[in-house]
Amino acid sequence: MASLQSFAPVSHAKVRTLILGSMPGKRSLMDNQYYAHPRNAFWPLMATLLQFELGSYSRQLQSLLKADIALWDVLQACDRASSLDADIIESSIVPNDFTGFLDGHKNIVAIYFNGAKAEQMYKRHVLPNLSQQLIDRDISTLRLPSTSPAHASKSFEQKLDAWRVIIDWIIICLFGLRFV
Repeated sequence: MASLQSFAPVSHAKVRTLILGSMPGKRSLMDNQYYAHPRNAFWPLMATLLQFELGSYSRQLQSLLKADIALWDVLQACDRASSLDADIIESSIVPNDFTGFLDGHKNIVAIYFNGAKAEQMYKRHVLPNLSQQLIDRDISTLRLPSTSPAHASKSFEQKLDAWRVIIDWIIICLFGLRFV
C-alpha cells in the first residue's frame, strides 16, 4: 500500500474558477505533473476549450492561469494501492486546506469537480470543516465527467460538451453574458 502526497495548487490570487481532482494517479505522481497519463483527456479538453497547443506542461499551466482557472486536488494525502480512486483507503484520507485556500482566493465563484469521486470526497471531507463565512460565499459547484482513462463510458466529444460549461462560465464572468 502506497502512502501518497498530492501537489500544491496551481493558482494565482485572482483566479475565479477552481478545478478539483481527487488525487493524482501513479503516472502524475511519477512525472510530478497534474494529469500526466497520456490517455487522460484533461489537457486535450483544456487545450480545445481554451485554444492553446498541447506541449510544455508549464505552458499548459500558464494557459489555465491566464483564464483565471486554478487546479488542485481534494486530497493532500491518502493510501492507495493503484491509481484508481476506488482503491483509496477511506481511513487514510487527509484533505487539503480549503479554508486557507479559499480565504486566500476570494474571487473563486465556481468549483468544478473532475469526476464523481472528487465531488464525493469534497462533500464528505471538506464541506463539514468549512467556516460558515466560506459556506455563505455561495460558491457554485458542479461535477463534470471524469477525464481519467479509467472512465471510458463517455467519448472525448461527450466529455468536451460537458466541460464547455467552464468556458460558458468564463464568458459570463468576464462579460456578464447569459446563454439561452
